[in-house]
Amino acid sequence: MKSTPFFPGLKHRALLLAAASALAGGCALQTPPRDVSVAVPPQWFAPTPPPDALGALPHNGRLTDLTQWWTQHGDPLLVELIASAQAVSPSIASARSRIEQARATRVAAGAALVPTLDATASSSRTRSPPQAPGASALATSAQAGLQASWEIDLFGGKQAGRNAATERLAGAEAQWHDARVSVAAEVANQYYGYTSCRALQKITRADVASRQETARLADLSMKAGFTAPATAALARASAGDASARATEQAARCELDVKALVALSSLQEPDLRSKLALAPVLRAQAAPILIATVPADALLQRPDIFSAAREVAAASDEIGSAQAERYPRLGLSGSIGTSRVRSGGVSSDFNTWSIGPLSLTMPLFDGGRRAADVDAASARYDDAAAIYRGRVRQAVREVEEALVNLQSTAARRVDVQTAVDGYQAAFSGTEALYKNGLASLVELEDARRTLLAAQTTLASLQLSRNTAWVSLYRAMGGGWTPTASAAGLHAR
Repeated sequence: MKSTPFFPGLKHRALLLAAASALAGGCALQTPPRDVSVAVPPQWFAPTPPPDALGALPHNGRLTDLTQWWTQHGDPLLVELIASAQAVSPSIASARSRIEQARATRVAAGAALVPTLDATASSSRTRSPPQAPGASALATSAQAGLQASWEIDLFGGKQAGRNAATERLAGAEAQWHDARVSVAAEVANQYYGYTSCRALQKITRADVASRQETARLADLSMKAGFTAPATAALARASAGDASARATEQAARCELDVKALVALSSLQEPDLRSKLALAPVLRAQAAPILIATVPADALLQRPDIFSAAREVAAASDEIGSAQAERYPRLGLSGSIGTSRVRSGGVSSDFNTWSIGPLSLTMPLFDGGRRAADVDAASARYDDAAAIYRGRVRQAVREVEEALVNLQSTAARRVDVQTAVDGYQAAFSGTEALYKNGLASLVELEDARRTLLAAQTTLASLQLSRNTAWVSLYRAMGGGWTPTASAAGLHAR
Protein backbone atom coordinates (compact mmCIF):
# COMPACT_ATOMS: atom_id res chain seq x y z
CA MET A 1 0.00 0.00 0.00
CA LYS A 2 1.39 3.39 -0.98
CA SER A 3 0.20 6.83 -0.07
CA THR A 4 1.56 9.79 -1.99
CA PRO A 5 0.99 13.26 -0.46
CA PHE A 6 0.81 16.44 -2.46
CA PHE A 7 3.97 17.04 -4.49
CA PRO A 8 4.23 20.28 -6.50
CA GLY A 9 5.03 19.74 -10.14
CA LEU A 10 7.39 21.71 -12.32
CA LYS A 11 4.80 24.44 -12.79
CA HIS A 12 4.39 24.92 -9.06
CA ARG A 13 8.14 25.00 -8.46
CA ALA A 14 8.62 27.54 -11.22
CA LEU A 15 5.98 29.75 -9.63
CA LEU A 16 7.65 29.50 -6.22
CA LEU A 17 11.08 30.39 -7.61
CA ALA A 18 9.59 33.26 -9.58
CA ALA A 19 7.95 34.55 -6.42
CA ALA A 20 11.22 34.32 -4.52
CA SER A 21 13.02 36.27 -7.21
CA ALA A 22 10.35 38.89 -7.30
CA LEU A 23 10.41 39.36 -3.55
CA ALA A 24 14.16 39.66 -3.65
CA GLY A 25 13.54 42.65 -5.87
CA GLY A 26 16.52 41.80 -8.03
CA CYS A 27 18.80 42.72 -5.13
CA ALA A 28 22.21 41.06 -5.15
CA LEU A 29 24.14 40.66 -1.92
CA GLN A 30 26.36 43.69 -1.51
CA THR A 31 29.29 43.03 0.80
CA PRO A 32 32.39 45.12 1.50
CA PRO A 33 35.71 44.06 -0.04
CA ARG A 34 37.42 41.15 1.68
CA ASP A 35 40.83 42.84 1.50
CA VAL A 36 41.52 46.23 3.08
CA SER A 37 44.23 48.40 1.61
CA VAL A 38 46.74 50.02 3.93
CA ALA A 39 49.33 52.61 3.02
CA VAL A 40 52.72 51.01 3.76
CA PRO A 41 55.99 52.98 3.44
CA PRO A 42 57.96 52.09 0.31
CA GLN A 43 61.08 51.25 2.35
CA TRP A 44 62.55 51.14 5.83
CA PHE A 45 63.85 54.48 7.04
CA ALA A 46 65.99 53.39 9.99
CA PRO A 47 69.61 54.50 9.44
CA THR A 48 72.24 51.95 8.53
CA PRO A 49 75.14 51.74 11.02
CA PRO A 50 78.78 51.55 9.98
CA PRO A 51 80.15 48.00 9.62
CA ASP A 52 81.80 46.57 12.71
CA ALA A 53 82.76 43.24 14.23
CA LEU A 54 79.12 42.43 14.85
CA GLY A 55 78.05 42.93 11.25
CA ALA A 56 76.10 45.70 9.60
CA LEU A 57 72.39 46.22 9.99
CA PRO A 58 70.38 43.81 7.81
CA HIS A 59 69.23 46.24 5.13
CA ASN A 60 68.80 45.65 1.41
CA GLY A 61 68.61 41.92 1.94
CA ARG A 62 66.13 39.21 1.26
CA LEU A 63 63.28 37.69 3.20
CA THR A 64 64.91 34.79 5.02
CA ASP A 65 63.53 31.93 7.01
CA LEU A 66 63.71 32.61 10.74
CA THR A 67 62.68 29.12 11.81
CA GLN A 68 66.31 28.25 12.63
CA TRP A 69 66.89 31.55 14.40
CA TRP A 70 67.67 30.18 17.84
CA THR A 71 69.91 27.33 16.69
CA GLN A 72 72.08 29.88 14.89
CA HIS A 73 73.05 31.40 18.23
CA GLY A 74 75.08 28.35 19.24
CA ASP A 75 73.42 28.05 22.65
CA PRO A 76 71.70 24.64 23.09
CA LEU A 77 70.31 25.62 26.48
CA LEU A 78 68.36 28.51 24.99
CA VAL A 79 66.87 26.18 22.37
CA GLU A 80 65.91 23.69 25.10
CA LEU A 81 64.32 26.39 27.25
CA ILE A 82 62.22 27.67 24.36
CA ALA A 83 61.05 24.17 23.41
CA SER A 84 60.11 23.41 27.02
CA ALA A 85 58.28 26.69 27.45
CA GLN A 86 56.31 26.21 24.24
CA ALA A 87 55.30 22.72 25.37
CA VAL A 88 53.74 23.97 28.63
CA SER A 89 52.65 27.48 27.68
CA PRO A 90 48.98 28.16 28.52
CA SER A 91 48.75 30.75 25.76
CA ILE A 92 49.82 28.20 23.14
CA ALA A 93 47.41 25.64 24.58
CA SER A 94 44.61 28.20 24.38
CA ALA A 95 45.53 29.01 20.79
CA ARG A 96 45.44 25.30 19.94
CA SER A 97 42.00 25.03 21.55
CA ARG A 98 40.78 27.97 19.47
CA ILE A 99 41.92 26.15 16.33
CA GLU A 100 39.79 23.14 17.26
CA GLN A 101 36.84 25.39 18.03
CA ALA A 102 37.20 27.17 14.71
CA ARG A 103 37.49 23.85 12.86
CA ALA A 104 34.30 22.57 14.52
CA THR A 105 32.53 25.82 13.67
CA ARG A 106 33.52 25.45 10.03
CA VAL A 107 32.16 21.89 9.94
CA ALA A 108 28.87 23.09 11.42
CA ALA A 109 28.68 25.95 8.91
CA GLY A 110 29.35 23.58 6.03
CA ALA A 111 26.67 21.19 7.26
CA ALA A 112 24.04 23.89 6.76
CA LEU A 113 24.65 23.69 3.00
CA VAL A 114 23.71 20.03 2.63
CA PRO A 115 20.47 18.13 3.33
CA THR A 116 19.87 16.60 6.74
CA LEU A 117 18.74 13.02 7.19
CA ASP A 118 17.15 11.65 10.37
CA ALA A 119 16.05 8.12 11.19
CA THR A 120 12.86 7.46 13.17
CA ALA A 121 11.50 4.30 14.74
CA SER A 122 8.54 3.53 16.99
CA SER A 123 6.62 0.56 18.33
CA SER A 124 3.29 0.26 20.15
CA ARG A 125 0.94 -2.39 21.52
CA THR A 126 -2.79 -1.73 21.96
CA ARG A 127 -5.83 -3.52 23.25
CA SER A 128 -9.28 -2.87 21.82
CA PRO A 129 -12.69 -4.58 22.15
CA PRO A 130 -12.91 -7.59 19.82
CA GLN A 131 -15.20 -7.21 16.84
CA ALA A 132 -16.33 -10.84 16.99
CA PRO A 133 -16.43 -13.53 19.65
CA GLY A 134 -13.08 -15.28 19.91
CA ALA A 135 -11.21 -12.58 18.01
CA SER A 136 -7.97 -11.20 19.43
CA ALA A 137 -8.16 -7.82 21.11
CA LEU A 138 -4.38 -7.21 20.97
CA ALA A 139 -2.57 -5.38 18.13
CA THR A 140 1.15 -4.67 17.70
CA SER A 141 2.44 -1.99 15.34
CA ALA A 142 6.00 -1.00 14.42
CA GLN A 143 7.20 1.87 12.24
CA ALA A 144 10.60 2.94 10.86
CA GLY A 145 11.56 5.62 8.39
CA LEU A 146 13.93 8.27 7.13
CA GLN A 147 13.18 11.99 7.04
CA ALA A 148 15.21 14.43 4.96
CA SER A 149 15.12 18.23 4.75
CA TRP A 150 17.13 20.80 2.84
CA GLU A 151 17.08 24.56 2.90
CA ILE A 152 18.27 25.71 -0.50
CA ASP A 153 20.88 28.44 -0.28
CA LEU A 154 19.21 30.78 -2.75
CA PHE A 155 21.18 33.91 -1.96
CA GLY A 156 24.45 32.45 -0.73
CA GLY A 157 23.96 33.32 2.91
CA LYS A 158 24.95 29.90 4.21
CA GLN A 159 27.93 29.73 1.88
CA ALA A 160 29.01 33.13 3.20
CA GLY A 161 28.73 31.76 6.73
CA ARG A 162 30.95 28.81 5.82
CA ASN A 163 33.45 31.15 4.17
CA ALA A 164 33.57 33.25 7.35
CA ALA A 165 34.22 30.12 9.43
CA THR A 166 37.01 29.07 7.05
CA GLU A 167 38.64 32.48 7.31
CA ARG A 168 38.53 32.33 11.09
CA LEU A 169 40.06 28.87 11.06
CA ALA A 170 43.00 30.19 9.02
CA GLY A 171 43.29 33.11 11.42
CA ALA A 172 43.26 30.79 14.45
CA GLU A 173 46.07 28.73 12.94
CA ALA A 174 48.11 31.91 12.44
CA GLN A 175 47.41 32.98 16.02
CA TRP A 176 48.86 29.67 17.22
CA HIS A 177 52.11 30.49 15.42
CA ASP A 178 52.00 34.01 16.86
CA ALA A 179 51.67 32.56 20.36
CA ARG A 180 54.71 30.34 19.78
CA VAL A 181 56.74 33.32 18.56
CA SER A 182 55.69 35.37 21.60
CA VAL A 183 56.67 32.61 24.02
CA ALA A 184 60.03 32.14 22.31
CA ALA A 185 60.72 35.88 22.50
CA GLU A 186 59.68 36.02 26.16
CA VAL A 187 61.97 33.12 27.09
CA ALA A 188 64.87 34.55 25.09
CA ASN A 189 64.54 37.96 26.74
CA GLN A 190 64.38 36.34 30.18
CA TYR A 191 67.39 34.16 29.39
CA TYR A 192 69.41 37.08 28.08
CA GLY A 193 68.38 39.04 31.16
CA TYR A 194 69.77 36.25 33.33
CA THR A 195 73.07 36.05 31.43
CA SER A 196 73.37 39.83 31.66
CA CYS A 197 72.71 39.58 35.40
CA ARG A 198 75.49 37.01 35.68
CA ALA A 199 77.89 39.32 33.86
CA LEU A 200 77.00 42.18 36.19
CA GLN A 201 77.30 39.88 39.18
CA LYS A 202 80.82 38.98 38.10
CA ILE A 203 81.66 42.68 37.83
CA THR A 204 80.22 43.47 41.28
CA ARG A 205 82.05 40.57 42.88
CA ALA A 206 85.36 41.73 41.43
CA ASP A 207 84.58 45.24 42.67
CA VAL A 208 83.84 43.92 46.17
CA ALA A 209 87.13 42.01 46.27
CA SER A 210 89.06 45.10 45.15
CA ARG A 211 87.40 47.38 47.69
CA GLN A 212 87.87 44.89 50.50
CA GLU A 213 91.57 44.64 49.68
CA THR A 214 91.80 48.45 49.71
CA ALA A 215 90.02 48.54 53.08
CA ARG A 216 92.43 45.92 54.46
CA LEU A 217 95.47 47.92 53.33
CA ALA A 218 93.99 51.15 54.70
CA ASP A 219 93.37 49.49 58.06
CA LEU A 220 96.97 48.23 58.24
CA SER A 221 98.25 51.67 57.31
CA MET A 222 96.09 53.26 59.98
CA LYS A 223 97.40 50.87 62.63
CA ALA A 224 100.96 51.72 61.58
CA GLY A 225 100.16 55.40 61.95
CA PHE A 226 100.49 56.28 58.26
CA THR A 227 96.78 56.75 57.51
CA ALA A 228 94.15 58.79 59.30
CA PRO A 229 91.23 56.89 60.89
CA ALA A 230 88.81 58.79 58.66
CA THR A 231 90.54 57.45 55.55
CA ALA A 232 90.33 53.88 56.85
CA ALA A 233 86.64 54.40 57.67
CA LEU A 234 86.04 55.64 54.11
CA ALA A 235 87.65 52.49 52.72
CA ARG A 236 85.50 50.26 54.94
CA ALA A 237 82.37 52.16 53.94
CA SER A 238 83.23 51.76 50.27
CA ALA A 239 83.70 48.00 50.75
CA GLY A 240 80.39 47.72 52.58
CA ASP A 241 78.58 49.64 49.87
CA ALA A 242 80.04 47.39 47.19
CA SER A 243 79.06 44.26 49.15
CA ALA A 244 75.46 45.48 49.41
CA ARG A 245 75.31 46.06 45.66
CA ALA A 246 76.69 42.59 45.03
CA THR A 247 74.07 41.05 47.33
CA GLU A 248 71.32 42.93 45.51
CA GLN A 249 72.67 41.80 42.15
CA ALA A 250 72.75 38.18 43.31
CA ALA A 251 69.11 38.45 44.38
CA ARG A 252 68.18 39.73 40.93
CA CYS A 253 69.87 36.72 39.36
CA GLU A 254 67.94 34.43 41.68
CA LEU A 255 64.68 36.04 40.57
CA ASP A 256 65.67 35.50 36.94
CA VAL A 257 66.22 31.81 37.67
CA LYS A 258 62.78 31.55 39.27
CA ALA A 259 61.25 33.19 36.21
CA LEU A 260 62.98 30.73 33.87
CA VAL A 261 61.75 27.81 35.99
CA ALA A 262 58.17 29.09 35.75
CA LEU A 263 58.42 29.64 31.99
CA SER A 264 60.08 26.36 31.09
CA SER A 265 58.63 24.07 33.80
CA LEU A 266 62.07 22.50 34.21
CA GLN A 267 63.16 21.29 37.65
CA GLU A 268 65.12 24.05 39.37
CA PRO A 269 68.16 21.91 40.36
CA ASP A 270 68.50 20.67 36.78
CA LEU A 271 68.09 24.16 35.38
CA ARG A 272 70.69 25.59 37.75
CA SER A 273 73.24 22.98 36.72
CA LYS A 274 72.62 23.80 33.06
CA LEU A 275 72.75 27.54 33.66
CA ALA A 276 76.10 27.14 35.37
CA LEU A 277 77.50 25.83 32.08
CA ALA A 278 75.76 28.43 29.90
CA PRO A 279 78.00 30.78 27.88
CA VAL A 280 78.68 34.28 29.15
CA LEU A 281 76.52 37.01 27.68
CA ARG A 282 77.75 38.26 24.35
CA ALA A 283 76.25 40.50 21.73
CA GLN A 284 74.84 38.48 18.86
CA ALA A 285 76.06 39.01 15.33
CA ALA A 286 73.64 39.74 12.52
CA PRO A 287 72.20 36.30 11.65
CA ILE A 288 69.36 37.40 9.38
CA LEU A 289 68.44 39.75 6.62
CA ILE A 290 65.07 41.38 6.14
CA ALA A 291 63.13 42.42 3.10
CA THR A 292 63.80 45.87 1.72
CA VAL A 293 60.10 46.51 1.16
CA PRO A 294 57.98 46.60 4.33
CA ALA A 295 54.97 45.13 2.55
CA ASP A 296 56.96 41.98 1.77
CA ALA A 297 58.32 41.73 5.30
CA LEU A 298 54.86 42.06 6.84
CA LEU A 299 53.72 38.95 4.98
CA GLN A 300 55.58 36.99 7.66
CA ARG A 301 53.51 38.42 10.49
CA PRO A 302 50.92 35.86 11.70
CA ASP A 303 49.01 38.48 13.68
CA ILE A 304 48.55 40.63 10.57
CA PHE A 305 47.47 37.59 8.57
CA SER A 306 44.96 36.73 11.30
CA ALA A 307 43.63 40.30 11.33
CA ALA A 308 43.22 40.18 7.54
CA ARG A 309 41.29 36.92 7.81
CA GLU A 310 39.01 38.52 10.39
CA VAL A 311 38.28 41.31 7.92
CA ALA A 312 37.35 38.73 5.27
CA ALA A 313 35.18 36.83 7.77
CA ALA A 314 33.38 40.01 8.78
CA SER A 315 32.72 40.76 5.12
CA ASP A 316 31.21 37.30 4.65
CA GLU A 317 29.05 37.74 7.74
CA ILE A 318 27.49 40.86 6.21
CA GLY A 319 26.45 38.75 3.22
CA SER A 320 25.05 36.09 5.55
CA ALA A 321 23.06 38.68 7.49
CA GLN A 322 21.73 40.22 4.27
CA ALA A 323 20.58 36.82 3.00
CA GLU A 324 18.35 36.48 6.05
CA ARG A 325 16.26 39.40 4.74
CA TYR A 326 15.35 37.52 1.56
CA PRO A 327 12.98 34.57 0.96
CA ARG A 328 14.01 31.10 2.07
CA LEU A 329 13.27 27.97 0.07
CA GLY A 330 13.10 24.55 1.72
CA LEU A 331 12.48 21.03 0.54
CA SER A 332 11.66 17.96 2.63
CA GLY A 333 10.91 14.33 2.06
CA SER A 334 10.48 11.03 3.86
CA ILE A 335 10.32 7.30 3.34
CA GLY A 336 8.99 4.79 5.83
CA THR A 337 7.64 1.35 6.49
CA SER A 338 5.21 0.05 9.10
CA ARG A 339 3.82 -3.33 10.18
CA VAL A 340 0.63 -4.04 12.09
CA ARG A 341 -0.09 -7.49 13.58
CA SER A 342 -3.51 -8.25 14.97
CA GLY A 343 -5.30 -11.53 15.37
CA GLY A 344 -2.45 -13.45 13.83
CA VAL A 345 -2.62 -11.38 10.65
CA SER A 346 0.23 -9.02 9.65
CA SER A 347 -0.13 -6.03 7.35
CA ASP A 348 2.79 -4.09 5.85
CA PHE A 349 2.59 -0.47 4.68
CA ASN A 350 5.34 1.43 2.80
CA THR A 351 5.08 5.19 2.34
CA TRP A 352 7.21 7.87 0.75
CA SER A 353 6.83 11.54 0.07
CA ILE A 354 8.79 14.36 -1.57
CA GLY A 355 7.78 17.78 -0.41
CA PRO A 356 6.52 20.13 0.45
CA LEU A 357 8.62 22.67 -1.39
CA SER A 358 8.14 25.57 0.99
CA LEU A 359 8.83 29.26 0.56
CA THR A 360 9.24 31.51 3.60
CA MET A 361 8.99 35.21 2.92
CA PRO A 362 9.96 37.65 5.71
CA LEU A 363 7.41 40.46 5.94
CA PHE A 364 7.76 42.10 9.33
CA ASP A 365 10.23 41.43 12.15
CA GLY A 366 10.42 44.76 13.90
CA GLY A 367 13.68 45.66 12.18
CA ARG A 368 15.62 42.70 13.61
CA ARG A 369 17.14 41.53 10.33
CA ALA A 370 18.10 45.06 9.28
CA ALA A 371 19.71 45.55 12.69
CA ASP A 372 21.68 42.33 12.21
CA VAL A 373 23.04 43.70 8.92
CA ASP A 374 24.00 46.97 10.62
CA ALA A 375 25.73 45.09 13.43
CA ALA A 376 27.66 42.96 10.93
CA SER A 377 28.70 46.10 9.05
CA ALA A 378 29.90 47.66 12.29
CA ARG A 379 31.94 44.53 13.07
CA TYR A 380 33.48 44.76 9.61
CA ASP A 381 34.48 48.39 10.20
CA ASP A 382 35.98 47.39 13.54
CA ALA A 383 37.95 44.52 11.98
CA ALA A 384 39.23 46.80 9.21
CA ALA A 385 40.33 49.43 11.73
CA ILE A 386 42.14 46.81 13.84
CA TYR A 387 43.86 45.45 10.74
CA ARG A 388 45.10 48.88 9.66
CA GLY A 389 46.30 49.62 13.17
CA ARG A 390 48.23 46.35 13.40
CA VAL A 391 49.94 47.02 10.09
CA ARG A 392 51.08 50.44 11.28
CA GLN A 393 52.18 48.98 14.61
CA ALA A 394 54.14 46.25 12.81
CA VAL A 395 55.99 48.81 10.73
CA ARG A 396 56.76 50.75 13.89
CA GLU A 397 58.07 47.65 15.70
CA VAL A 398 60.43 46.76 12.86
CA GLU A 399 61.66 50.35 12.56
CA GLU A 400 62.26 50.58 16.31
CA ALA A 401 64.17 47.30 16.34
CA LEU A 402 66.31 48.52 13.45
CA VAL A 403 67.00 51.81 15.22
CA ASN A 404 68.01 49.98 18.40
CA LEU A 405 70.31 47.69 16.44
CA GLN A 406 71.87 50.69 14.72
CA SER A 407 72.33 52.47 18.03
CA THR A 408 73.93 49.53 19.82
CA ALA A 409 76.26 48.84 16.90
CA ALA A 410 77.36 52.49 16.74
CA ARG A 411 77.92 52.71 20.51
CA ARG A 412 79.74 49.42 21.04
CA VAL A 413 83.18 50.56 19.96
CA ASP A 414 82.96 53.77 21.99
CA VAL A 415 81.77 51.97 25.12
CA GLN A 416 84.53 49.36 24.81
CA THR A 417 87.08 52.16 24.39
CA ALA A 418 85.75 53.80 27.54
CA VAL A 419 86.02 50.53 29.50
CA ASP A 420 89.60 49.96 28.34
CA GLY A 421 90.57 53.54 29.16
CA TYR A 422 88.96 53.56 32.61
CA GLN A 423 90.55 50.16 33.37
CA ALA A 424 93.99 51.53 32.54
CA ALA A 425 93.35 54.65 34.60
CA PHE A 426 92.16 52.62 37.58
CA SER A 427 95.14 50.28 37.40
CA GLY A 428 97.50 53.25 37.33
CA THR A 429 95.75 55.01 40.21
CA GLU A 430 95.72 51.80 42.24
CA ALA A 431 99.46 51.40 41.75
CA LEU A 432 100.04 54.99 42.82
CA TYR A 433 97.83 54.51 45.88
CA LYS A 434 99.73 51.43 46.99
CA ASN A 435 102.95 53.44 46.77
CA GLY A 436 101.47 56.37 48.67
CA LEU A 437 101.38 58.68 45.65
CA ALA A 438 97.56 58.89 45.30
CA SER A 439 94.82 59.42 47.83
CA LEU A 440 92.01 57.02 48.60
CA VAL A 441 89.53 59.53 47.22
CA GLU A 442 91.31 59.47 43.86
CA LEU A 443 91.31 55.68 43.88
CA GLU A 444 87.59 55.47 44.66
CA ASP A 445 86.76 57.98 41.95
CA ALA A 446 88.69 55.92 39.38
CA ARG A 447 87.00 52.75 40.63
CA ARG A 448 83.53 54.32 40.39
CA THR A 449 84.02 55.41 36.78
CA LEU A 450 85.38 51.98 35.81
CA LEU A 451 82.38 50.24 37.41
CA ALA A 452 79.95 52.51 35.57
CA ALA A 453 81.67 51.83 32.23
CA GLN A 454 81.66 48.07 32.78
CA THR A 455 77.98 48.18 33.70
CA THR A 456 77.22 50.20 30.58
CA LEU A 457 79.01 47.64 28.40
CA ALA A 458 77.03 44.74 29.88
CA SER A 459 73.78 46.67 29.47
CA LEU A 460 74.68 47.48 25.86
CA GLN A 461 75.22 43.82 25.07
CA LEU A 462 71.83 43.01 26.61
CA SER A 463 70.18 45.82 24.64
CA ARG A 464 71.59 44.50 21.38
CA ASN A 465 70.37 40.97 22.05
CA THR A 466 66.98 42.34 23.06
CA ALA A 467 66.85 44.33 19.82
CA TRP A 468 67.54 41.15 17.83
CA VAL A 469 64.73 39.37 19.67
CA SER A 470 62.43 42.30 18.95
CA LEU A 471 63.31 42.12 15.26
CA TYR A 472 62.73 38.37 15.28
CA ARG A 473 59.28 38.91 16.77
CA ALA A 474 58.47 41.88 14.55
CA MET A 475 59.31 39.77 11.48
CA GLY A 476 56.95 37.00 12.50
CA GLY A 477 59.48 34.45 13.74
CA GLY A 478 59.80 32.60 10.45
CA TRP A 479 56.09 31.95 9.93
CA THR A 480 54.75 32.14 6.37
CA PRO A 481 51.12 32.14 5.22
CA THR A 482 51.72 29.33 2.72
CA ALA A 483 50.24 26.55 4.82
CA SER A 484 47.25 28.59 5.92
CA ALA A 485 46.64 29.86 2.41
CA ALA A 486 46.72 26.31 1.08
CA GLY A 487 44.06 25.29 3.55
CA LEU A 488 42.08 28.41 2.73
CA HIS A 489 41.90 27.70 -1.01
CA ALA A 490 41.06 24.03 -0.42
CA ARG A 491 37.63 24.83 0.93
